[in-house]
Order: sequence, then structure tokens, then C-alpha cells
Amino acid sequence: MAQCVQSVQEFIQDSFVPLVAALCSEEAERLTRRNNLSFAELVRPFCRLTSEVHMRDPNNQLHIIKNLKIAVNNIVTHPPQPGAIRKLLNDVVSVSQPAEGLVANVITAGDYDLNISATTPWFESYRECFLQSMPASDHEFLNHYVACMLVVSSSEPEPVEQFLKLSQEQHRIQHSSEYSYPKWFIPNTLKYYVLLHDVSTGEEQRADSIYEEMKQRYGTQGCYLLKINSRVSNRGTDEQIPDPWSQYLQKNTIQNQDCYEDYTAVSSKNTDHLISDGLDSEIKDDLSNNFKTHPLQLDHPSGSLDSVDSMKVAASSQDSKKSNSGTPHGACLTLTDHDRIRQFIQEFTFRGLLPHIEKTIRQLNDQLISRKGLSRSLFSATKKWFSGSKVPEKSINELKNTSGLLYPPEAPELQIRKMADLCFLVQHYELAYSCYHTAKKDFLNDQAMLYAAGALEMAAVSAFLQPGAPRPYPAHYMETAIQTYRDICKNMVLAERCVLLSAEILKSQSKYSEAAALLIRLTSEDSDLRSALLLEQAAHCFINMKSPMVRKFAFHMILAGHRFSKAGQKKHALRCYCQAMQVYKGKGWSLAEDHINFTIGRQSFTLRQLDNAVSAFRHILINDSKQPPAQQGAFLREYLYVYKNATQLSPDGPLPQLPLPYINSSATRVFFGHDRRPAEGEKQAATHVSLDQEYDSESSQQWKELEEQVVSVINKGTIPSNFQPTQFCLNRYSDNSKFPLAVIEEPITVEVSFRNPLKVPLLLTDLSLLWKFQPKDFNAKHDGETKEQGMCDEDMVGTEAIAEFLINSEETKVARLKLFPHQTGELHILGVVYNLGTVQGAVTLDGIDPSIGLQSGKFVSNGLSVRGRQDLEIQGPRLNNTKEEKTSIKYGPDRRLDPIITEEMPLLEVFFINFPTGLLCGEIRKAYVEFVNVSKCPLTALKVVSKHPEFFTFGGNTAALTPLSPSASENCSAYKTVVTDPTSVRTALLSSASSADFGVGTGGSPEVIQVPLPDAVLLPGASVQLPMWLRGPDEEGVHEINFLFYYESIKRHSKMCHRVLRHTAVICTSRSLHIRATVCRSNALGDEEGRGDNMLVFVDVENINTSETGVKEFHIVQVSSNSKHWKLQKSVNISGDKDTKLASRERAKLCFKAVRCKNSEENYTFADIVFGNEQIISSASPCADFFFQSLSSEFKRTHVQSHPHASQRAAKQSFDETVRLIQRCSEVDLNIVVLWKAYVVEDNKQLILEGQHHVALNTVGKEAFSFPQKQELPETVLLKFFRPESTPVPARPTPEQLSNLIKTSLHYPESFNHSFHQKSLCLVPVTLLLSNCSQAVVDVLIDLRHKPTSSEALEIHGSFTWLGQTQYKLQLKGQEVYSLQLKACFVHTGVYNLGTPRVFAKLVDQVTLFETSQQNSMPALIIINNI
Repeated sequence: MAQCVQSVQEFIQDSFVPLVAALCSEEAERLTRRNNLSFAELVRPFCRLTSEVHMRDPNNQLHIIKNLKIAVNNIVTHPPQPGAIRKLLNDVVSVSQPAEGLVANVITAGDYDLNISATTPWFESYRECFLQSMPASDHEFLNHYVACMLVVSSSEPEPVEQFLKLSQEQHRIQHSSEYSYPKWFIPNTLKYYVLLHDVSTGEEQRADSIYEEMKQRYGTQGCYLLKINSRVSNRGTDEQIPDPWSQYLQKNTIQNQDCYEDYTAVSSKNTDHLISDGLDSEIKDDLSNNFKTHPLQLDHPSGSLDSVDSMKVAASSQDSKKSNSGTPHGACLTLTDHDRIRQFIQEFTFRGLLPHIEKTIRQLNDQLISRKGLSRSLFSATKKWFSGSKVPEKSINELKNTSGLLYPPEAPELQIRKMADLCFLVQHYELAYSCYHTAKKDFLNDQAMLYAAGALEMAAVSAFLQPGAPRPYPAHYMETAIQTYRDICKNMVLAERCVLLSAEILKSQSKYSEAAALLIRLTSEDSDLRSALLLEQAAHCFINMKSPMVRKFAFHMILAGHRFSKAGQKKHALRCYCQAMQVYKGKGWSLAEDHINFTIGRQSFTLRQLDNAVSAFRHILINDSKQPPAQQGAFLREYLYVYKNATQLSPDGPLPQLPLPYINSSATRVFFGHDRRPAEGEKQAATHVSLDQEYDSESSQQWKELEEQVVSVINKGTIPSNFQPTQFCLNRYSDNSKFPLAVIEEPITVEVSFRNPLKVPLLLTDLSLLWKFQPKDFNAKHDGETKEQGMCDEDMVGTEAIAEFLINSEETKVARLKLFPHQTGELHILGVVYNLGTVQGAVTLDGIDPSIGLQSGKFVSNGLSVRGRQDLEIQGPRLNNTKEEKTSIKYGPDRRLDPIITEEMPLLEVFFINFPTGLLCGEIRKAYVEFVNVSKCPLTALKVVSKHPEFFTFGGNTAALTPLSPSASENCSAYKTVVTDPTSVRTALLSSASSADFGVGTGGSPEVIQVPLPDAVLLPGASVQLPMWLRGPDEEGVHEINFLFYYESIKRHSKMCHRVLRHTAVICTSRSLHIRATVCRSNALGDEEGRGDNMLVFVDVENINTSETGVKEFHIVQVSSNSKHWKLQKSVNISGDKDTKLASRERAKLCFKAVRCKNSEENYTFADIVFGNEQIISSASPCADFFFQSLSSEFKRTHVQSHPHASQRAAKQSFDETVRLIQRCSEVDLNIVVLWKAYVVEDNKQLILEGQHHVALNTVGKEAFSFPQKQELPETVLLKFFRPESTPVPARPTPEQLSNLIKTSLHYPESFNHSFHQKSLCLVPVTLLLSNCSQAVVDVLIDLRHKPTSSEALEIHGSFTWLGQTQYKLQLKGQEVYSLQLKACFVHTGVYNLGTPRVFAKLVDQVTLFETSQQNSMPALIIINNI
């Protein structure tokens, strides 16, 4: 149970006090009325004695009474109606509420921290009122009147006669059969005569004389002169007098403001109580005296009480409280009068009441002692004689509703009970217990169960209250008494009193479990209020245990709340549910939480606490509800109804926050710009960015790098500090730390992700964004005012609304909402605003989902919707850079919803016409690109950047190089072609071009390509079509090629400098040709021009295409070379075919002769060897474009591969120049372009595709490929745990490089005829040609002597020798060719290898470190014939 203000002893003593009746004359009542009080009310604050009182018990022992209180009440002749008592108790409980600002008691139990009100004043008020309003019954005497005060005014003409009248009236009320109420303790009731004197108006002498007469008549012990109303009516000068009556009358004001005259208010509190005391007499309505009404009498039948609205009751009680609280009490009384009244009560108690009680106890005791000597049988006979019609042999069933006829008033058992009650009232608990115990035995013997239960009840209380606790509290007495009252006597009022007393006693002994069980046992259906209060107290018992039982507390609080609700006590019901909610909240008891929240919502709504109601219903909806759809639908409708009522109270207030649907704020995406246009026929719009694309961090990084690359080129190699990468779509993965830039008049689309957690559909109507805008002119100094969204602001920011947006049950759905900024400034998107409603008939019927069929069209709302908002609050990324950020939790900003609206910018749209989706590797295809400026500003500086510049070209810069339109050339070729003369077949046709014409070697980035706009400017609304050649990537598969179009406005803006447009082309390439080429030095040192530099180029072409793609065969139509130093001279193919045709998996080998060019260093020489009858001009677009692009990408690739480390690069740069010269000897700068046609059959049509492959030949003798070979990595690599040393600088070139310094060639006849018979020695002249391949001066040593080798070597060489000088030392200048005449001597016929001379070379200024033997790769065979 909850804590109480009084201790249990004080509570029980105040519950059972001696009752004194007050009977006043009309004049006396008028005197007290001057103070707005009746006589009983006047004395009530002074009815507790301030000092101890002494009396003697029957054994003449002195007995001390402490803190005695008496109760003075006006006589009321009607017992209270049960309905009236119910109403009174109900009102008492409803008025008593927890004090505002009361600090709750915090109880910690396990995981729970509960705020619980420590006290329950409504329960104490109820208990006090209940005990005071109990009707008197015949089986006990505790609430029978012990004495009666007769009060007469001294101003009456004949006061003594008036006393006589009142005395007779009291006698008539007590002894006449006409009145059965009130009950009197003993026939000879103490009468106390009080003369009331008004000091301010009455004559004091007359009052004194009357009082003297009274003393003579009634004795000094039986009368009193009470002087009141000393105060003068002029209050202005008087001091403030305290009002001790208000605390008592506060309780009475509810019911008794009109009951002052003839009776006392029995108290005021309320409950739902049905009183069915079988001992109450019937009420007679035809009484003719002025005592016929009771303050608890109702104006209407008590049966209608149950339907009384508790809110009205509470309201009326509040009104009456106000009306009474404004009335001053005791206005005519001074502090002296207060003391006089206090003295009067003490005199009455000391001299009148207690001596009378002492005498009565003594008399009753004497009677009982005189009977104790009789035998039991005689005693029983006496009882039978006394009792007359008493038949104790009746069965219990017949006894259970026995009336007062069971024992007559003079019955000895009742005398014992009477004595016990008197002893109890004067705190003589030991004697009282003894008497109760005796009476209990007698009553049980006689089966008088009602009497026995009463004796048991009071015996238990007496035993508890005995000083020094000689015996333990007999709780079983109470158990028996409660069971008897409830089950046998059917008297719930007495049973309840038992429970209230026993529970308080058990609580004081910390027996909370027993107290709780007792309280719960008395809950029943006959009274909801009683059940509610007892359940609440049981809950407090559970929480106050040594080990608090939290869940039991909560469960019983719920039960109490339910019963409070049934009793109409809405506030108390709400309080109980709220306290229980603390236990169930967040513990996974979702259904229990839903029930509690629903009830809290309902009760709060009834009490017009709309905010609380909304909050409770909100909780039901936002927790992941496990309710069935029908229940969720009901909750939602209830919530909307409550919300609607709440918003109607403040229609002009801020929009409330709605709980549904859920918004995943972090998933919000913001898109800047127009939606992309769909493709029109052959026109394909640039893919750009759209909200339908998934975010890819890798792709995003690539776009950023491309943009940085082009910005760096524009800004001469540096990126400006204020550079902000363009982000069209912001989401949770993008970098949102900076304010995004949006352009005026271009839409901003916000994608909001909604989730419906319920199993019923939600219908959002009139859904739009909520924003705040601050206009700013970024070129001016001052800023505008911040504007909140309103209807008048459409000229600043246009808002698009979605009329209807349906979210089906448990569905996640995105809404795309648009804003159209019309001014520059700062925009802040705050959230969304919408009407939340439900769809009619949204409950699933027969297992059919109602959302089927609701996907499109108009939805039928059930008419209930509320307008509200939800904010978009996005938490930025967690910071993790500094030490402080790592050790604490800090989040960065996320500014995706705060765009800056900048000035007008141009807007480019790009369309691709005839853009292929599939190509062969190396295939050239011509397409067209259309650039459209859809804005109102001209655009300029149009560039495109791509990681794959070798994939496309817009053609060269010069008009001469721009090819003819496709229709002008034969076969609609993408190349520029010229018909050739048949005689020139397989001979090179030369042309030259500068790399600068094709954007290569100009110092810029090869990836950034200028788009050749006609005037370099695209005007508003203008469009231009440009040809674009595409070349299929060399690697087969699917390729995603990113194009980033960069452009600027003609006007420079402070915020946005440029704009970009993205396009991703997806090309699927299939295999075509694979080309391998090698270059080697020709043995023929002389050429047509007499120069010694010529080489052979071998080109191996393989058709690796599988015929699935429909390719029948490839034709090699032309092989071209381009280089600054070398050119192809002619083809040395033996085959007589003009064309080289390759079917699937076929190979061909082509051989060409290459010679040095005479061109300047600047230009590239292009040499075309044509196999068909049409020359493709390889130095024109697009052939040359793709060649130069492949050249730059090849250079970039080899550069990265050959120089992985900076230290190595540094080492290479520090090479000795001479070493570099040697290295150059073996380097070749020759590029081969193989041009081909493929014949494809597609849909029974033959198409001719054309293409080109490039091979870059860099080193003599090293094979080069058209596509770099993939190197297979070793499967396992050993870990190295040492630091790699810096790469040492190579001190010398490799032997391979040195061997290429000098090229040698032997010139001799293939066969030589000699007559050995005529001359035994055969001499053959041989010319040795030495060619210096380097630019440096080289010392050459020629040694003709044979190596001392094994006999095998001699056999191979045969017996041949060189005649003449066998060693030569020469010096060759750069590029010099030297001829040396030698003679070989043979002695017999045979085949000989003349390639025996060994050549050593070294640079002039070096020592012999570099000297190395020249290796002649080819054997020089000569045949010697004999004639």
C-alpha cells in the first residue's frame, strides 16, 4: 500500500471515536450562521483534545487516554441512501487528485527506474469518508451516539423552556418507535445543556443569570455557557484571524452547502458503493418533523446514479468548491472565541462525556460479573428468557440475513459487546479485547454470524492496538470476519471496512504480500470504484516489498485503471495506465504497450488532454505493431480523429509532426536539373545522370577525376582552390560537406523514401516539400529577408505537389518532389507536408489484400485525414580524422538539402545519331553528335574528356584533312579514299601530317578533346551536328566508355564556373584480327638510293573472329606506316593475289621493306601500301586520328610500365650520353597500320565493315602486337622482408644493344666455278660491308682468324682460309658505310660458310670495356664447283 499521512494507530483511533449528537434551537442555529457555520461545524476543528485524559477502569485502575477525539454531529433521522453514499464517495475520489508539481518517488528495481506517487490522498479521503458515512447498525455500537448536546441561545425569551423542549425532542427521537435512526448507545443518553451567548449583541448579565439557573437545575457538570461572536463587524481595522474550518469544510462543500440548518454533513467523498446492510431500517417518507432529510439524500432516484457522467460531477464539485471557498468562516469570532470553544469541548469531555462513559462501563461490568456466577445452563436459560423470540438453532443459510430481532437490546451478549465498544472508544484496548473475545464465543455458539464477525473484527484490531503488544495480531480473526461478512451476510460494506483496517495493519508490519492478497480478494463486480482503489493499493504493496515485484505492480495498476475507467474516474484511470506504462515500455511487450497506449489515448481524449492523446496514439502507430490489420486500421482512424480535434483547437498554430509514414531521412536523394529526354528514333540522348541510376562510388570517382582533368587543362595545369566537383545527384554516399549548387529556373528533385509500417494502406494527399528561402544577389552586397514557405512565395520558389500518394501495407515507396527556384539565394529544404489519411475499406476481407487494384487511379478516402509535416533531418558522416574526433563521437555536416541557387547558366543537351552498340575490335564507324543549347545563355569552350580517347575522334583541325561526307565517297566508307593506279600496287604512296593537327604533342592532355564547334559558341536554342568516328576497342567484351562534356558560360560567374554533361556509352566488341609484327635489319646494305639503312618488316595477320557474329571473311586492303624516321617502301610478297583474304582462323604473313625518311623531325611520314584499287589516305581523318591517339595511349602505357619508380626514372635520366647512343642503335620508331574490310552477312544482307589495327615497332628483332599480351602472374610470390635497395645506375649497355652498333654484310658470288686440276688454290674475292648504325664514331676491329675450335668446327668450316691481312682496325663515323675487300682461299670443292670474320666495336672515347664480338645472324654460304 501507499504511504499514509497518519500512522495506523492514529488512523484506527480516528476511525472509531465517541459520537455526540447536537440538537440546536433555531435561534442558536442563527447565531452560528453568522459565521457561515452550523453548530456542529463550529466546534469541529476543536474536537481533538490537546491534553491527556484520565479515567478509571472497572477495577479502579487509572487509565490514560491520549489524543482523544470526539465527533459532534447534527441529528439526522434518515439513514443515508446507498446511492447517495456511492455518489458522495465517487465525488470525493474524483476531487482528490495528485498535487501539481508533486515530486514522485523514484523506485529502482532491477532494470526499472519508476516514478511512482508515494502517497495516494484520494484513497485516504475515500477511506475516511467511507468510514464516516457508514450507517449505524444493531450488531455493533461503535457509531451509536453516546451523548447529546442541547444548544439554546441566551437571546431567546425562555431559554429554560427551550431546553425542556429540546430534551423532550431528543427523548422522542431516541425512544419513540416512530424513529429507528439515529442509533443510541444506551437508553439513558447523556444530555449536556449548552447556553450560546452572542457577545456582540446579547446582554451578558442575562446570560449569566440564565446560566446560574441552569447550574441549579442540571448541575455544574451538565451545562455550559459558551460565549461567541466577540468580533465587531467593522473588519477594516481588525487583524487577520486564521480559518481552521476550511480544511474540514472543504470535504463537505461537495454535497452539503445547503445543509447547515438541521443536520451535520457526515463528510464528503465519493465511491461506487452499494450498501446492503440487512440491519438498516426502512426509510419512511411521511415524517412530519424537520429531521426528515439527510445530507446524503438524492434529489433523484439512486438507480440513475450509475449513468451520471463523472466529468459533470467533477465540474459541479469544482463550481461548488469555488462558491464555498469564497465565503469566509468564523467572521465574527476572535482568537479568544476560538479558545472558548476549545475550552468548552474540553469541559464537556472531562466533566460530562468521560465520567458518563466511565459510569456506563462500570454498570455494564457489574451486570456481567453478577451473571458470571450462574451456571452455563442457567445462563443459557436466562438468555432464552431475555431473548424471547430468539431461535439460535436456525441454519447458517437462514441466519445470514438476520435482522435486529436476533438479539433484543437487553441481551447479555449485546451488553458484553456494548462494554467492549465503549472500552475501545476510550482506548482501553486490553479490556475491549477481553470482552470482544468473550462475545465472539457466545455469538459463534449461537450461530449469530453477523455478530460473531463484528466481534472477531474488533478483537483483532484491539489485539493489535494493545500497548506493548502482549499478543500478535490475529490476522485469522480478520480473515474469518471478512469471509463471514462477504459470503454469509452478503454485506460488502462491512467486509470492506475489515479489509481497509486489516490491510493497514499488515502494511505497518511490512506484510505486503498478505495485504495485497487481502485487497485483491475484495475486488468484485458490484463496485468498480472500490475494486479500483483496492487494486491500486495492492499494486503499491507489490512495489513496496523488500524485493519489488515490478511486473505485478504494473499488472494490477492496469486492472485498477480499467476499474477506475468503468467507475467514470477518467483522471485516475489515466494516471494508473501511465504509471504501468513505465514498466511495459520498451521491453518488447508490444501488444500490452498498444493496449495501454490506446487506453491512455482514449482517456486523455475524454479529459480533453489532446496532446497526451495524440502522443499515446502516435506510440501505437510508430512501434512495429504486431496487431492484425483490422486493429491497426482502428488505431489509425482513432488517431486521425483525435489529431483532427487537436488541430482544430489551434488552426493557426504550427503544423504538427506526423508519425506516419516512416521517412528514412538518410536515404533522401536530391537531384539537380531536368529529367533526361527519352531517345527519339535514331537519336539517343546522353545518359547523363538520373534518379533511376544506382550510386556507384567507383564510377563517381571516375567522373570526378575526369572533371578535375579537364579543369586542370583549362586552368593550365592547376586546379583552382574553390573547385567543387559537380554532383548532380546527392545521396548518403556522396560528399555532402559543401553546399550544393543549383541553377535558377532548373528543377530540384528531392526523392523521399517512405515506409508504411502498418498492415493497412496509407493515403497521402497534397504531398509537397516544405522549404525556407533567403534571396541573395551574389553580385550585390546586401541580402534579402528569409522567407518561409507560403502561398505568396510561388514567385520565389515553385512547389510541385503530388495529389495522391498511396503506400500499401508494409511497403517502402519513394516520392519525387520538385521545387522550381525563380530567384538566386539560399534554399533550405526542411521537410515534407501532406494530408495523412486512410483508404476506405482498407481492411482485408476473406484473405484478399485490399491494396490489389489500388495501384492507379483515384483512391477513395474515408474522409478522415489530417494535415501535418515531417522534417527531413539528416545526420552527416562520423568524423574520424583527428585524434579528438576518433576518441569522441562527432558528426560532420550534411548539406544536401541546403542548395545555393546560382545565376543563369547555359544548359547543353547531347544526342548521338547512328551510334552503334556493337563493333568489331578495331572497327571504324561513323556517327553524328548533335549539340543543343536548351537554355537562354550562349555556351562556349565545349570540350569532351574521356579515359578512352582512342575510342572516338571528331576529325582533324584543318579543312584539308576533314573527310568528305559519307555519300561522296565510294561504298560510303568512313575513310577518305582515292582510286589508285594499278601500276602502283604494292609500292608506297607517301604523304605527311603533323601531330599538332590531331591534337597530339601540343602539351595538353590527350584525354581532353576540343569539340570543333563552328564558331566556338553555341547560341541559345541553337543546335549543331558534328561527325564522330568511333573505333572498336582492341579488347573483346563489353566496354563502358565515359564521356564528360565540359562547357562554360560566356559570362563569368562567382559561384559556378562551368557545367558538365555525362554520357556512358556501352559498346560490345567482338574479336576481329590479331596482328604481330617484327622488324629486322636487311642483309642487303645498299638500297636503290645507295644508302645502307633498310629493314624488313614482317606482319603476321590472324583472323581470330569466330563466325558467330556473321563475319564471312576479312580483306587486308592496305598496310600503312607512319614514323618520323622510317617508311615502308614496298611489299615483298611473293603471292600474286592482289587482296589478302582471311576466313575464320586463317593467318597470313606479309613482308615489307622499310627505309629511312628524309623528312624533318616535326612531321610524320605516312606510307600507304595498297592491296586493292582504292587508297585510304592514312594521313587524313579518321585514320590518322586513331593512329595518333593509339600512339599517345601506347606511349602512356609503356611509360607507366617502364618507369614504375621515381628512383628508376631518376637513374635513367642520369645515363651517360654515350650509353644512350648505343641504345638508340637497336631502337626503331616505326608504326604499322593495317586497314581491313570485313564482309558480314546480317538479315540476309551483306555489309562491309572497315577498320584498322595499329602495331608500334620499337626494338629491332622484338615482336610487337596489335593488342598487348596479358602477362600471367605467378601463382605464389615469396614475401620479401628486406628493404629493396635503390636500383643501381647501369654502368654499361647490354650485349644485345652493343651487337647492334655495327651492321656487317658479306658480298660474294653464290657459286664459284674453279678448275682445281689446273690450279690447286681457288681464290674468291669477298667484299665486307661495315655500316655504323649509331651517330657516334666507332672503332672497329676485324679479326679474320678462325677461332681455335674443336675438330667439329673444322669440319663445318672446311679447309678454307682468308688470304692477306687477317686483322683490320678501322674508324667509322656516324652512319658511315665502309667497304673492305677480302680474299678467301679454297683447296677443294664444297659448300663453305664465309661468315667467320669476327667484328669488335667500341666507342672512340671509351676504353675496351664496351668491346664485344659482333654476331652475324645469317650464315654466308658459298658453293665451290670444280670444272
